[in-house]
Amino acid sequence: MSNVEIKLPVLAAKSTAKLLNWQKKIGDVVKEGERLIEVETDKVILEVLASQNGKITKLLKENNEYVSGGETIAILEGNNTKFKLPTIPKQLPSSIEVNTATKVSESKISDTENNINLQSDNMQNNIDCKSSLPSRTEERIPMTHSRIQLAKLLLKTQTEHVISTVFDEVNMRNIKDLCAKYKQSFEKQHGTKLEVISFFTKAVVMALKKFPIINTSIINNDIVYHNYYNIGITINNFNVTPILHNADNMSFADIEKNIVDLTKRADNAKLTMEELTGGTFTITNMSSSMLSTPILNSPQNAILGIHNIVERPVAENGQVVIHPMMFVALSYDQRLIDNNEAVQFLVTIKNLLEDPYRLLLEI
Repeated sequence: MSNVEIKLPVLAAKSTAKLLNWQKKIGDVVKEGERLIEVETDKVILEVLASQNGKITKLLKENNEYVSGGETIAILEGNNTKFKLPTIPKQLPSSIEVNTATKVSESKISDTENNINLQSDNMQNNIDCKSSLPSRTEERIPMTHSRIQLAKLLLKTQTEHVISTVFDEVNMRNIKDLCAKYKQSFEKQHGTKLEVISFFTKAVVMALKKFPIINTSIINNDIVYHNYYNIGITINNFNVTPILHNADNMSFADIEKNIVDLTKRADNAKLTMEELTGGTFTITNMSSSMLSTPILNSPQNAILGIHNIVERPVAENGQVVIHPMMFVALSYDQRLIDNNEAVQFLVTIKNLLEDPYRLLLEI
């Protein structure tokens, strides 16, 4: 038997995490993969798991303490098997079940045994009146730590940024025709499907190169220009935004494969902190909605919202024709990005998508 150090996952540079709730105490026997504690960072709620079978001999940190990445938080008495500590972003549940929910009910008021005589201009006889209020219940349950943290981040973003949003619409006909024409050959060649998101990612990178002010952050009143392109892709089912690091070096196939892999590992709760941090711009896919006003992913200064594709009548060369149209929205921080720059950036994305051959030729 040997002692194994349980360490906090390595976090972003100079960041700390808050220990939320130890699930085990000293002396408890644990199995490999069993949850030991939840950890709250500025981006996500993580679960630290037991790396192997063993017994907890020491808890070096208490609940609500702030700990740096890589710091030892507990000692496990186990075997000598080497391990790599898994980190698991906790998914935000769509519903919550709590055993201690409090229910409040209003009592029924019934006058079934008392007759009330009412005088009316239109009535001469007494009538029996029975009144009652319907039964109403309420249920109170605590918010999850992840939902509380998300609320704090959203409120912080709203108070620290001056957010405005501009809109445009994109004719998706050429992209849809391109995907349909090369769908089978692309999948056969690369082993992955050709989807719309890779076109948007390519267009965003090209537009960011043309308008570097969009690819910035404001940190301590300094403008930080990011000379790299780490594009966050929001996975709405899990409310997380994994990052395509150095997306400018990725091909269409690379983008599609990475998104499939990140989505799958989000489903299995296996995304790492590195894959959730370091983004410079975000694309949020609201594919079930026609229009939205996306909220910035602080400290980023802009975010692109893409939506569903709907066949709509549009004017073309003086004629009304039907095309697959998509509304796009760009939210941006007006402290740094002027309205004209935001509009031009969005128009650039529109033009690239409506003529996708420009994406291939990078013009």
